[in-house]
Amino acid sequence: MRAAVAGFAIGVAWLQQQASLPDQPVLWLLAALALLTGLSLRWPERAQEFTLYKIPTRLLFGALLGVVWATLFALHYLHQGLPPEWEGKDVTLTGTVASLPNRFEQGVRFHFVVERAQNGDEIISGMPPKVSLSWYEGFRDRMQPAPEVRAGERWQLTARLKRPHGDANPHGFDYESWLLEQDLRATGYVRPDDKALLKNRRLDPFVISPGSLVERARGWLRERIVAALPDKKYAGVLVALVVGDQRAISQSDWAVFNRSGISHLVSISGLHITLIAGLFAALASALWRRSFFTGARLPLILPAQKVAALAGAAMALLYVLLAGFGVPAQRTLYMLSVVAAALWFGRIAHVSHLLSAALGVTLLLDPWAVLWPGFWLSFGAVAAILYASVGRTMPNRGGEATLKQRALDTLKTATRTQTAVTLGLVPLTMLLFGQISVIGPIANAVAIPLVSFVVMPLALLGSVLPQPLSGWVLNLSHFFMEALASALGWMTSWPQAVWSAPLPSAGIFLFALIGTAWMLAPRGWPSRWLGAAGWLPLVLNAPTHPAEGEMWVTAFDVGQGSAVLVETERHRLLFDAGPFYSPESDGGNRVILPYLKARGIHALEAMVVSHNDSDHSGGALSVMQSVPVGWLASSLAPDTPIVRAASGHYRCETGQGWSWDGVRFEMLHPTTGSYASAKWKPNARSCMLKVTAGGRSILLPGDIEVLQEDELTGSIPEKLLATVLLAPHHGSGTSSSQVFLQAVRPEIALFQVGYLNRYGHPRRDVYDRYGGMGIERIRTDESGAVTMKFGETLTVSRYRQDQARYWHGR
Repeated sequence: MRAAVAGFAIGVAWLQQQASLPDQPVLWLLAALALLTGLSLRWPERAQEFTLYKIPTRLLFGALLGVVWATLFALHYLHQGLPPEWEGKDVTLTGTVASLPNRFEQGVRFHFVVERAQNGDEIISGMPPKVSLSWYEGFRDRMQPAPEVRAGERWQLTARLKRPHGDANPHGFDYESWLLEQDLRATGYVRPDDKALLKNRRLDPFVISPGSLVERARGWLRERIVAALPDKKYAGVLVALVVGDQRAISQSDWAVFNRSGISHLVSISGLHITLIAGLFAALASALWRRSFFTGARLPLILPAQKVAALAGAAMALLYVLLAGFGVPAQRTLYMLSVVAAALWFGRIAHVSHLLSAALGVTLLLDPWAVLWPGFWLSFGAVAAILYASVGRTMPNRGGEATLKQRALDTLKTATRTQTAVTLGLVPLTMLLFGQISVIGPIANAVAIPLVSFVVMPLALLGSVLPQPLSGWVLNLSHFFMEALASALGWMTSWPQAVWSAPLPSAGIFLFALIGTAWMLAPRGWPSRWLGAAGWLPLVLNAPTHPAEGEMWVTAFDVGQGSAVLVETERHRLLFDAGPFYSPESDGGNRVILPYLKARGIHALEAMVVSHNDSDHSGGALSVMQSVPVGWLASSLAPDTPIVRAASGHYRCETGQGWSWDGVRFEMLHPTTGSYASAKWKPNARSCMLKVTAGGRSILLPGDIEVLQEDELTGSIPEKLLATVLLAPHHGSGTSSSQVFLQAVRPEIALFQVGYLNRYGHPRRDVYDRYGGMGIERIRTDESGAVTMKFGETLTVSRYRQDQARYWHGR
């Protein structure tokens, strides 16, 4: 069983790395091979003689089955996509709110189960069964407050939908795969009533269904906690512990939890579910043994052990449903269910069989789980504990043990377990996140008992108690959480609280994994300390960089905005920092910083913010607050927050220039006199930077328009010649004149634009103008992030093509 499940996991994981799904003939062939392989396992009569044969055969059988199952699963859900002819068009949807609504500053966001779709009186077929909708407070310049939306309500809504699409960047979040896993085959926004085909209105206050009941219960608990803790900083943490909704936790708090290594506790984790299930199992057993004090002799009818197993499994299921059914919660539920079944039927299950069963069921129900760090960390932690505990049982002291001895034994077991998890997850954590919390063991030693035995139980109890008891208990829970967060904030301020390095290669990761296995090997294994040598490549892993005189340029996919990283041998410059999305999210913290961290880039020598439009400057503060920036050049006013936050600021002016590692940087715009004139708009005063390595260069013009292009072609035409041009103003109709393009004569033009953006960038006639001149055109909404390496040759890589997955653009 264990070999087959391991093979199943390998097959599922392999498929999720493919650019396309197997076609029908190949799928039938794989299914036939899986069947034949499964039948062949029954041929040998004596298992001992065929052990070497059976293990690889079971692995192969599981792998083939995993590929077939994951393919069928994907085909089913991909088939539910939005028809292309309805993308970007208004449709009226009738259906129910299917998730806990997320209220944010600009409106509310929720999942919507579609019962009927229509365009006026025309009924539309083939609509996705579930979509993600945003209802904004304002539409363009009109303010219309979004109504209160609750799970389980039936609404009629006119929405504009689009197919799943997200930013595609190296080391970034794959939004499209997340939507696929959630069965959200379209996203969109609700149109205001004055633009709606049919008026937006609530049809029913509640539609009874299992999902609606669960989500409404989660909403009720969340509202009670928020109402009892108004304006409390860590109310969102208590909500996360009770119902698994982490959206109210601020980015600054997440930074503290991640740096201290306790982020796994700020959610409904496997440990929490096990504690709750164990508590209710013990309570049910005690009451059943006493027949609820009725004298009915219930244990003679049904053993108390079976009642305890049933109660624990039922409570685990209830808590997991409230948690939103995340992977760690699923794994724990399946393991507890197998234990309960073993107790119920009188069968003893080995722990490794429990882990295999949980792994198999998790991937059977959700093959996309392998795409998320939580899956690997969850199963990796349990595997590390099992591996490290082999041959290391605690002595059985029987009834003679004193309370002190039992406490010491418990402490030793907890210390050994925490050590196994901490060391065992080092290679995996570095592969996934590129950093290790040095203070993690200390922080977890304090946080695990405090959160698990104090904060979480009080939060659960307070969420269901009547007032005023509810408020008192929840405030007490918040007090302990606030104290813990304060201590963690102090610890994470230490200079060496976190150790980070570039993400390791596959070879470095495997070498570190072997070393870790050697260190955690069972007692009697020779020289276990030698395993630490396996970590040396991990520790010594250094960031990659261009050679002298060469440069790398990365144009990020930030949606409708601009952000370009220029790297030389020993220096990095960021030109623009992407757009502002929301108070908690921007191009800086969502795209640029994850990329820098994964590459092991801990500082920038310079940043240029071309002008004061939020699609270019929106992420600048996030970047400057997270990594040191040597100096800033911009056309911003001196009193803007970005300029005030800079360690050194220079105004962009024509004639400025410098050289780094054999690469030449020149500022071509704006002129010094433009700052004295009030008629210049931010676009017109955009910083224009030209970077040259060898005989090739890239021109970064910001959002200059035709008037500035004419001035440049008339004053410094010889300076404009470039190999690559970042299309001015995203290819709008006010830029990229014929004269300007003839002066630049680029081989390649980059268009940093958002998918189906409301500005219509790049405009069709402008885009055709580039094509008519024989210029290669690359759009980030189609190619994802673009990486160009300027050396003896110019190489261009497109992220969506190089890292293509079968769900991209589907």
